[in-house]
Amino acid sequence: MKTLKNILTLVVLVTIFTACKNETQPEIKTIEVETTSNIAKKELNPNATYAKAEFSIAGMTCKIGCAKTIEKKIATMDGVKYATVDFDRNLAMVEYDEALVNPNSLEETVTNLADIYKVSDMKVVENFSEVSLSKDKECKAKCTHDCTKKDCAKCIEKSAECKKKCDTMKSKA
Repeated sequence: MKTLKNILTLVVLVTIFTACKNETQPEIKTIEVETTSNIAKKELNPNATYAKAEFSIAGMTCKIGCAKTIEKKIATMDGVKYATVDFDRNLAMVEYDEALVNPNSLEETVTNLADIYKVSDMKVVENFSEVSLSKDKECKAKCTHDCTKKDCAKCIEKSAECKKKCDTMKSKA
């Protein structure tokens, strides 16, 4: 029995010493990743007629996972010259070749990414909305007064956006 115990102890010690490495250097692996600089730039037709479209996208939950994914998918479509998705305003702005892309194909591209994305208010525009305007600035620009709790009654006659802001303030009060 003592011999068996000594052999078992010896096996455990040999296993420990041979399994442990004294080197603390991590293993380095190189993985090639395709970046935007590696992707060939798509050729745009200089003679094409370009249109601009803006539309709302409901269902986005984050800037990087949702908005950037949608933006990248639209931007890589054939015939799309420019695409940006503003997460804060739930707004997509796309400039595209009318011969290759139409508003229906833009909507289809977004909704095919995930069932939660819903496109609405699709409109062809002459110029894109100003990206720098926040909801508050838009509301103040539309209103002739400052939307505060005491001024909410005045919002009934004002724009829908201003009324919405005042309604929100009423519910928080």
